[in-house]
Amino acid sequence: MHFLANPARFLKIARPLTAWFGWGGAALVALGLGLGLFASPRDYLQGESVRIMYVHVPAAWLGMAGWTGIAVASAMQLVWRHPLAGVAARALAVPGAVFTALCLVTGSLWGRPTWGTWWEWDGRMTSMLVLLFLYFGYVALAGAERERGGEGRVTAVFGLVGAINLPIIHYSVLWWNTLHQGQSISLVRGTSSIAGPLLWPLLVSALGFSLLFGSIVLMRMRTELARSKVEARLRRMAEQ
Repeated sequence: MHFLANPARFLKIARPLTAWFGWGGAALVALGLGLGLFASPRDYLQGESVRIMYVHVPAAWLGMAGWTGIAVASAMQLVWRHPLAGVAARALAVPGAVFTALCLVTGSLWGRPTWGTWWEWDGRMTSMLVLLFLYFGYVALAGAERERGGEGRVTAVFGLVGAINLPIIHYSVLWWNTLHQGQSISLVRGTSSIAGPLLWPLLVSALGFSLLFGSIVLMRMRTELARSKVEARLRRMAEQ
């Protein structure tokens, strides 16, 4: 990570990766959703509503992954004062919030025909809603601290503290009596309770959305670095 501490070196790598991630992600999302919506079979219990998972599951994964990235970047900012750590954390916040909101919306759409209600104060759903509010708070705090010319340390501490919610989201289906189904895919054990014809489109879709997420984050980081460069140049011109 320290290899990328130099903004010029980071930008040299980020420029081609932005395009590769963007176009590759878009192609995989189209393929995954095409297979999931039109080629995969309907579920014997959930029927056609199971197809919502091809957006819902990647959105949930990226909502949590986004804050995981914020926590890691915040730790690097506080401990090693990595020059790009704060930039990366701020770049992750808005896409993470968007995917968290998408997770909640698609979960509500799935819950209506399955549970008979749009919303239930279920452990998993409630903790994801808390994550969305944490994203809102992070974006607001980062903007306020930037306007005051701060170093972003308060925002970084908030990013670390907010990570407490991540294990709550993950284990909520085990800790409480919940309507939400349990874990269907275990990356640690390499197992899945989802049938193969339903699983493969989901994995393709998840990879595609992940690449798109990465492309958006890189674009936001490049934009912030460019804005900082322009602001620094304007300050030098004003001092002359």
